Amino acid sequence: MRAILALEDGKSFTGESFGASGTSLGEVCFNTSMSGYQEVLTDPSYRGQIVAMTVPEVGNYGVNALDSESDCPHVRGFVIEELSPIASSWRAEQTLDAYLKEWGILGIQGIDTRALTRHLRDKGAMKGCLSTETSSVEAAVELAKGGVGVVGQDFVREVTAAEAYDWDPDSLLSREWTTVRGNDVEVGAGGCFRRLQPVRHKIVAYDFGMKRNILRRLRQEGFAVRVVPAGTPAEDVLAMKPDGVFLSNGPGDPSALTYVHESIRKLVGRTPIFGICLGHQMLAYGFGGKTFKLKFGHRGGNQPVKDLHTGKVTITSQNHGFAVDPETLPPEIEVTHINLNDQTVEGMRHKTAPVFSVQYHPEAAPGPNDASYFFAQFSSMIESFK
Repeated sequence: MRAILALEDGKSFTGESFGASGTSLGEVCFNTSMSGYQEVLTDPSYRGQIVAMTVPEVGNYGVNALDSESDCPHVRGFVIEELSPIASSWRAEQTLDAYLKEWGILGIQGIDTRALTRHLRDKGAMKGCLSTETSSVEAAVELAKGGVGVVGQDFVREVTAAEAYDWDPDSLLSREWTTVRGNDVEVGAGGCFRRLQPVRHKIVAYDFGMKRNILRRLRQEGFAVRVVPAGTPAEDVLAMKPDGVFLSNGPGDPSALTYVHESIRKLVGRTPIFGICLGHQMLAYGFGGKTFKLKFGHRGGNQPVKDLHTGKVTITSQNHGFAVDPETLPPEIEVTHINLNDQTVEGMRHKTAPVFSVQYHPEAAPGPNDASYFFAQFSSMIESFK
């Protein structure tokens, strides 16, 4: 079936449909990861977006339940150059095509994703329409223009937890999957898993659209995690007497989440805080700062970040379309990391309170694990605060 991807500036691409049929609107952006398409699809941070992958062939290893980062895919559409005709992996439970059909997600293949990426890089991420229902490019462009995009949008309310819950109380969901057998390895459904270390700290995690691998990594580092909805007041969190508070990733425009800004403002200085991605941006607003929209965002597993204290450069996994404006941060906040591609803020810390954050994903999934040490740093900060 023929499919059209039309952008609000009039640029269009025609290809072949896969997955579901219909019409979908969203902000069109690109991701440069070489693998991990299932994690991209199920990352709640992509709510409201049509995602194009720059890697040429997608779907090679199929889809399996263990690799999902949430209960369902969140993208508005999926754009690739070529769909693999087979799913070649012993872990595959279904093909990518079947998975998208099951969840009603539109896909398009057979377009020049390199040309699309260059266009978005030059003109910026923009609203788009993906459709199998119209043959008129002009009509699809008009639909794209009428979309809501992400500026000013609070998509967090759509993806946050409905109610508070304890993550993995039986210590089964967070075990690290491995192919290597050993004394610290248990054999279970889906492969072999390393045993978890005992709980050392009890924390509260604000769910702005949190990926499961964040929760897994927190538990692997010795945290027991109580997950709370994004709208939970600071007073309720402090009443739980947590050892620390974690602020997760999530979708949409950080400036629209004024109810979160207020809660964080009340938490700073009262408990150790670690924020990532949207949580990092929420901290900036809690400090009194602001964010701005990036031209085309940082999305992929190859973003170079420099630690300004050590000079060390790490390759990181990122997914965000906004960045913290350093000129709006108060004097008590120090910028600790920058992106080497565009010099934007990638990390910051409070000079006197036990609070720090990074713009990227230390849990990766997909991507490199260069930044995984931040979970241990959070644990050490809590111990020092105690």
